Amino acid sequence: MREKRDFALRVLNYMQDHGFISDWGSTGDANRHDYTVTLPNGRISVIELKGCLDGNNTTIFERPAQAQEFVIWSLCSNPGADPRHNAWSGIHTRLSAEIIERQKLVDGVIIWDWICGTIGRPCPKVTGQPDRLTTVGPFQLTPPCIYLFPGTIPSVRNNPSPAPHQLAEVGILDAFHRCFGGRDDELNYVRFTVSHRGAETVRKTTVTRAGAVQRESSDTPIRRR
Repeated sequence: MREKRDFALRVLNYMQDHGFISDWGSTGDANRHDYTVTLPNGRISVIELKGCLDGNNTTIFERPAQAQEFVIWSLCSNPGADPRHNAWSGIHTRLSAEIIERQKLVDGVIIWDWICGTIGRPCPKVTGQPDRLTTVGPFQLTPPCIYLFPGTIPSVRNNPSPAPHQLAEVGILDAFHRCFGGRDDELNYVRFTVSHRGAETVRKTTVTRAGAVQRESSDTPIRRR
């Protein structure tokens, strides 16, 4: 993780230097989260750093009591990885089940690292638009991929399909978006819909961008582990 932590350090320092966050600190190896960030309005954001989201490690995290918002940051530094596959695998297969079954609220996901926009991982956001790249140390960074999750945990009886957050409701994702030149029509909104199918609890994951559904699952059982 050393390379990934060095990248996160550079990015968070850049955001602090440019006024998008007020302060940040590493929480150390003893915790199941990695960074605590103070936003300019005093709000406390907590970030959990992950690699590619298609592994079981994606579900190993704890939202600390002091977190007013909690996000997962995926740095998938394998140039051969498929970002779309990893995003869907992490969000639908792993995180949706963890949120619904174990009641672990996640406010959003950012999928973004120094490989994005390189020859090994072309980024459509900057194709023909090199002015959208941001220089941070040795890196030329694309705008990040941001996924906004529901603000409450889905439940079949009382809250079967909660709406995703709006960007302004998750200050750290708003800071990433503004600092690195994201556009609002590039934001992804994730909805989890839960229901019963016989004795099983099932969920459907829908990802919407720019008002159009980008991907939607079938009703998928949540398996008890």
